[in-house]
Amino acid sequence: MPSIEKAVDRLLSRVTKPPRYLGNEWNAVIKDHDGVDVKVLLAFPDVYEVGMSHLGLKILYHMVNQRQDMLAERVYAPWTDMEELLRREGLPLFSLENKMPAAEFDIVGFTLQYELSYTNILNMLDLAGIPLLAAERGPDDPLIIAGGPGAFNPEPVAPFFDLIVLGDGEEALLPLLEGIKGRHPERREAFLAEAVTLPGCYVPSFYRDRYDGRGKFLGTTPLRPEAPERIAKSIVKDLDAAPYPEAFIVPYMDIVHDRVMLELFRGCTRGCRFCQAGMIYRPVRERSVRRLRDLAKKIIRSSGYEEVSLTSLSSSDYPRILDLVKDLSLDMKDQGVNLSLPSLRLDSFSLQLAREVQQVRKSGLTFAPEAGTQRLRDVINKNIGEEDILQTLEEAFREGWHTIKLYFMLGLPTEGEEDLLGIVDLCEKIFRRGRQVAGNKFKLNVNASTFVPKPHTPFQWSRQISRHEMKERQQFLRERLRSRGLKYTWHDPESSFLEGVFSRGDRRLAPVLIQALRLGCRFDGWTEFFDGGKWEEAFREAGVDPGAYTGELDFEAPLPWDHLQSGVSKKFLLKEYEKALRGETSPDCRQGKCLGCGVAIPDLAGEGGGDRPCG
Repeated sequence: MPSIEKAVDRLLSRVTKPPRYLGNEWNAVIKDHDGVDVKVLLAFPDVYEVGMSHLGLKILYHMVNQRQDMLAERVYAPWTDMEELLRREGLPLFSLENKMPAAEFDIVGFTLQYELSYTNILNMLDLAGIPLLAAERGPDDPLIIAGGPGAFNPEPVAPFFDLIVLGDGEEALLPLLEGIKGRHPERREAFLAEAVTLPGCYVPSFYRDRYDGRGKFLGTTPLRPEAPERIAKSIVKDLDAAPYPEAFIVPYMDIVHDRVMLELFRGCTRGCRFCQAGMIYRPVRERSVRRLRDLAKKIIRSSGYEEVSLTSLSSSDYPRILDLVKDLSLDMKDQGVNLSLPSLRLDSFSLQLAREVQQVRKSGLTFAPEAGTQRLRDVINKNIGEEDILQTLEEAFREGWHTIKLYFMLGLPTEGEEDLLGIVDLCEKIFRRGRQVAGNKFKLNVNASTFVPKPHTPFQWSRQISRHEMKERQQFLRERLRSRGLKYTWHDPESSFLEGVFSRGDRRLAPVLIQALRLGCRFDGWTEFFDGGKWEEAFREAGVDPGAYTGELDFEAPLPWDHLQSGVSKKFLLKEYEKALRGETSPDCRQGKCLGCGVAIPDLAGEGGGDRPCG
């Protein structure tokens, strides 16, 4: 038993939730490091309960460990009590499975899932004894890579990574790992020079940002001939053939999403103008009903889970969703396995679907109207009317659903007081109808987050409302949503502002992150740890004005993420933004003609049929 494992065993009795660090869960894969050619550490920059719920990490873990010549292990951000003990005992960040130091792996791969986890990434590197900046690493250090949605504007953290993967990791990771096999550490630069030619692979050190004398961003320029001016994302063409775990790791403790996650399809064409995922994950690719049923049976058999969640950006858009639900219900009915869906569309079809899904156990329903008035729902392209909302929910009340959760967004482009009043009015109508049908059993939970402009969306040029405006609008709703039995929650303005800064930031924010880490910032997405004062100090010490990143952007000016291609064209995004300002909607292109977003999926038959539109 390695000494680090013995040391960790001694620490477990001194931390909360020791199962976070065991690594011997059911279906965990433990391999001999001496028996493989490539060792990958999959790092999630948040606590175990959050990271264990992430489907992308499960897929990559399964994919790498299927190879006899490779291994993948996991590490999550240690909670503050474990971090304190590691530093006090002089122990490094370690992998869960074999308790090996993170610095002894060939690659450490982080998921860029959320801007407020960036300080956790730096803290984990520091705990591992790995230099924070890619430029300061030597031949004995592992390659630090990243992927996930944040890879479509990783510029605030770009100086910390050797390589960043855009798009589907299933398509990009194995070619990278093949490229590192048998290489000596001193050939790091040669490996990166080859990797940058692969689809979806971005090497930040091969590019530089340009600014004028006043600090205005002028664009990103390649420094080497092999580095392309534009990096196209990696795309899995056939989800049925793509790797998918058949044996989910089963934790010893509760996690955020403690269930089987069955990805029906990838991508979305509904075109909500605030939604980054709906743009960057195009084109739509589906798994067959046969493949999904087979996966569900195998995962349930190997894990013993009692719930299967049908996950996708808009699961009810799966073309054969009712057939799938009925088939899965038949497959699982004797095992007491429940089916669940994430947030539903507000229409009668979604309710019909919910009836089928919740035959075993009837839980609450979650919907996202996003805006309180029809005008603003048209602006954001949320194609649903108020009467549809009310009729669907009233039918749900009569069917026996007595707990409803609604999500709204504050600060959307063109939002005015009448739109805030619209949220109040809509919630009160829903609450009254719910009480009329279900009496005091009816509960309505309302959550309002703050709009954050995201790269590669039609609203990427929009301003984010100030922290003062956020607080005013939250107070406006708090004072008016006071019905007993109605619960209103909201997002912290300070953390929403910070998310907005890093969402559209550039490399000048990297020193801010280093200062924030030095000041003790970590777990910034957790209310109990977020410290706005420390962040203000970090910006001040780094000489950066955070407000410069949250204003309205010039349509003609280059953007820090222009060299990173989601597939959706800038021309299309601008056209959608202009339609938003006119209050015009765009149809789902899967239900009509192609809207010309720019994304196309290559012909899968390979017989010269040409590309087809993203839907």
